[in-house]
Amino acid sequence: MTSINVVVHGVLGKMGQEVLNAVTLEKGLIPVGAADELASATSIRLPNSKNSIPLSKKLSDVIEHSNVIIDFSRSDGAMSVLRTAAPAKVNVVIGTTGLSEDDFQEAKKLADTYEIGVVIAPNFAVGAVLMMHLANISAKYFDYADLTEMHSEGKLDSPSGTAISIAKAAALGRGKPFISPSSNKELISGTRGGEQDGISIHSTRMQGRVAHHNLIFGGLGQTLTIQHDSISRESFMPGVILAVKEVVKTPGLIVGLEKILGL
Repeated sequence: MTSINVVVHGVLGKMGQEVLNAVTLEKGLIPVGAADELASATSIRLPNSKNSIPLSKKLSDVIEHSNVIIDFSRSDGAMSVLRTAAPAKVNVVIGTTGLSEDDFQEAKKLADTYEIGVVIAPNFAVGAVLMMHLANISAKYFDYADLTEMHSEGKLDSPSGTAISIAKAAALGRGKPFISPSSNKELISGTRGGEQDGISIHSTRMQGRVAHHNLIFGGLGQTLTIQHDSISRESFMPGVILAVKEVVKTPGLIVGLEKILGL
């Protein structure tokens, strides 16, 4: 198997550190560089190793000889990565959420124009992707749905990209919006949460959480609950590795890990 040279963007963040560790441990993947806007050193030591790789604030400084860039930064950072990587013919895997429809359109245009592979996924945990799939096939049997998502206090966007994807998958499976009763008297504004296709979405941010999604369908005399928890950031790594191995083989834009899993 041909080795895949990988650059990690956003490497100094919690997810970036986990990605660097996973890439270092995976046979056939070779970390060759790292970038982070907070970088102050010019190199970063690989986990459990005496070896180091180049580190820079600027992605362009470390992109040479790479096959794939993995980005876990912010939405604006992800688009900057794409604009830098595409002309250099480097494939990109993005785990950043908060991208707009315009961002997705630009990502597709860059992927097609420069004939690179781009994978963008709101969640790389296989269980979370399966939850979206189960939501889609279960939704047609219920009229009501509520969704709660919980993440760490540092998460920038709400609701989570995964929560939005779960809600959209459920609405697509039902074929129409869910019934969303409104309160005649809302004692605290916003108590019913935000709404996506008739699904009330509630966001919680606190220490002690990585990622939690809980979807409750309601019907006559019954409820169905589908829940997924990421206990640690390690849960995302098998999906990230799958995406890296797929993106070098598949030019164009892939949105969602479910397509790689064949769901």
